[in-house]
Amino acid sequence: MAIVFRSDSPEEAAFRAEVRAWMDATLPDDLRGWSTRPPFDRAMWWHARLNERGWIAPHWPKRYGGMEATLNQQIVLKEELARAGAPEISGQGINHVGPILMEFGTEAQKERFLPPILTGAESWCQGYSEPGAGSDLASLRTAAVVDGDEFVVNGSKIWTTWANHSDWMFALVRTDPDAPRKQAGISFVLIDMKTPGLDVRPIRTIAGDEEFCEVFFDDVRVPVENLVGELHGGWRVANALLAHERLGTANPQLLYEALERVKRVARSTGAMDDPWFRERLAEVDIDAVGFAAMFAHAAQIANAERSLGLDASIMKIVATELLHRIADLLMEAAGTDAALSGRIDLGDGAGDGAGGGQVEVAALFLQVRRATIYGGSSEIQRNIVAKRLLGLPA
Repeated sequence: MAIVFRSDSPEEAAFRAEVRAWMDATLPDDLRGWSTRPPFDRAMWWHARLNERGWIAPHWPKRYGGMEATLNQQIVLKEELARAGAPEISGQGINHVGPILMEFGTEAQKERFLPPILTGAESWCQGYSEPGAGSDLASLRTAAVVDGDEFVVNGSKIWTTWANHSDWMFALVRTDPDAPRKQAGISFVLIDMKTPGLDVRPIRTIAGDEEFCEVFFDDVRVPVENLVGELHGGWRVANALLAHERLGTANPQLLYEALERVKRVARSTGAMDDPWFRERLAEVDIDAVGFAAMFAHAAQIANAERSLGLDASIMKIVATELLHRIADLLMEAAGTDAALSGRIDLGDGAGDGAGGGQVEVAALFLQVRRATIYGGSSEIQRNIVAKRLLGLPA
């Protein structure tokens, strides 16, 4: 089922067999085939298993406890996670703040925070978006005033994934309200979620989960030593993190799993017998192969510790809009069962695959609606490409 644009070397084929055997033996049925993230405790259980095996952070350098995997090893691992129907794990620690601390953090911050990120002993959320400052992130108003050796933080954040489960937040706060440009005067700080004055309120989404939250700050005191990078220099850190986030949002594992789900459902319902359906499925399959090659190129850039630049924006557009098209085909393949909540039984016509003959359809369709919004909406990404790549006027 993997989206293949290359052939495994003998070493990679051996690694694939190793990963596949371990997944089949280790990943329990209740964690296979989720459209949304599974319950927090079960997701962290899976995080711990991957960490024990040494595969939780394939892109991290070995000096920080990572696998330092080759690009092809990372691709094989993502393909096999998708084949097994493994759940998505929150990337806020492993994929977002971890690499940022490696690049911008002090040695004390790396020593304090990287090990528990790796093991899953501490979980993280991202405090970026605010009411009125989502896609236009530079308009954020949450304020942090220096008071001795502490920041005093007041304001609010919204759409904060798993804030209700997290131990720490990495947040953008305005430390200089008089800066001449709105991108200036912003700082990047690490906030303990147990700090007095911090209030978390979950938001129930159309997909039926509560993984997003509002977070309110009322005189929340944060040690100045939790500043990452320079004071008022948070926009540079934010842009580096957003490139990691957009690369993570474009993770082809999501496409692999969604495409396989479409094929299984279509075989079960008979939609695969329709030539017009097969033609459109072939189109997205080919586009997914092309995207997988694009992702491999971007991962190679990131692994070489070079800036992704506009690659991240382009990939975010392509991947999330392709995911919409795949989810639309999934609904069509399911026919009258498409509106059912929960998992639908595929009977005997689905063939082998993760999920034991049952898959979610409506949940995936609803969940991916937001993919083109978070991490910077498609409209914002197109504006970035138009101005910075094509030189079009603002």
